[in-house]
Amino acid sequence: MSSSSRYPDGAIGAISAVSALFLAVTVAANGCSRQQAPRPDAATTTGGSAATRARADASTAASDPFSERVTEREAMVSNQLRARGIKSPAVLRAMRRVPRHAFVPASRQRHAYDDRPLPIGNKQTISQPFIVAYMTQAVSPDPYSKCLEIGTGSGYQAAVLAEMCEFVYSIEYLPDVARFGKRNLRALGYGPTQVQLRVGDGYRGWPEAAPFDVIIVTAAPDSVPAPLLEQLAVGGRLVIPVGQDSGGQRLELWRREKAGGSDEEAFKRTTLIPVRFVPFLGPGEDSSSNAPKPGLR
Repeated sequence: MSSSSRYPDGAIGAISAVSALFLAVTVAANGCSRQQAPRPDAATTTGGSAATRARADASTAASDPFSERVTEREAMVSNQLRARGIKSPAVLRAMRRVPRHAFVPASRQRHAYDDRPLPIGNKQTISQPFIVAYMTQAVSPDPYSKCLEIGTGSGYQAAVLAEMCEFVYSIEYLPDVARFGKRNLRALGYGPTQVQLRVGDGYRGWPEAAPFDVIIVTAAPDSVPAPLLEQLAVGGRLVIPVGQDSGGQRLELWRREKAGGSDEEAFKRTTLIPVRFVPFLGPGEDSSSNAPKPGLR
């Protein structure tokens, strides 16, 4: 306020003297140090108050499928898996972490943690949690394993493998189903440096990436495809449902004991449990043909 018109005439002289003194002191002070502008509140510079940040963090967590329905996954692990003989800590940990509801169509999500397979479209299904865990435990992946999955489907089995293996390759025959699985996997952060995807004939495997330590097949051929056996590393394990749905299917575990292509003598074969899977699709396993299929029965 520089105007003096608001003061009585008798006070002007005194005010002028005081003002001059104040000005001199101010100039002297400025000569010694620059006056600091008041700092903005720390919360302003870091995106808002602590309460605001907490609300934002809560909102992010609420939209993160990994943080959703945790109690249901815990119950699934306890009641459906551990109680029925799934003992591998790595498998139980992966099944506890991967949000199955994120791999199920919206109309089926309320049943995501039921102990049963669910349809995902195109006459395909997501396997029941126990079967996913059982097959994964059977092939015993470790952090250094290179894994091949035949039948990407929803992407759920590939995600479970990705939690346990060094790298996963996954093949899907049906383009629409492949897009569904890819969308689910990528949305959860399972990128191409961790899970490589392909649309194609799973009967022929992925020869340029072979050999594999683990191969999981999630559809049932009439016989074990010879190319998959050829692509199994020495010491590698392959788990596969075999047989026609009408005649009964069985889950088999093949372990390569020595080199030797697809020669059956190079493998140890173990029959595990009866199962029921969708049929294997592809030119290598054409269900419309009555011609004999290459492979081992």
